[in-house]
Amino acid sequence: MFERFGDLPLHVLVIHAAVVVLPAGALIAIVFALVPKWRWLLRWPTLLLGLGSVVLAYVARESGEAFVAAVPELEQLVRLHEDRGKLLFWFCLIFLAVAIAAFLLLGGPSQLASGKGAKATKSKPLELVVSAAVVVVGVLVIWQTIRTGDAGAKAVWDGRLPPN
Repeated sequence: MFERFGDLPLHVLVIHAAVVVLPAGALIAIVFALVPKWRWLLRWPTLLLGLGSVVLAYVARESGEAFVAAVPELEQLVRLHEDRGKLLFWFCLIFLAVAIAAFLLLGGPSQLASGKGAKATKSKPLELVVSAAVVVVGVLVIWQTIRTGDAGAKAVWDGRLPPN
């Protein structure tokens, strides 16, 4: 199921989406946590991108395993990439958890002229803890996405490109 999309390995297609969506989702969540006046705009994208990051990380992991099963000689080359990808999946799960917490707990103004729909945070300490968690986990997702992609690129391309 995770091996191919048409004539292409699914992993090659999914990782391009993951490399864009995971850091973008983390950045949007960080802005959501740090800029209360934008929360009305970023609440739903934060939640949906948190969910999307888990789905993409899962499909990338499964398709990578299917790719290595189809081409076993890659196993040693991509070991570090695979280990980092597994850690990235766990970071994405934690990111989803903090995105859900932020979605439910962080308040912010409404764009309605009447002010209806504004959401108040129950306590300032809770807001600070949830916001800090979103920032820390968001930075970890970005960092681990870069590390995972770098390990994969080096496994595939190191020594195969002509020198400059």
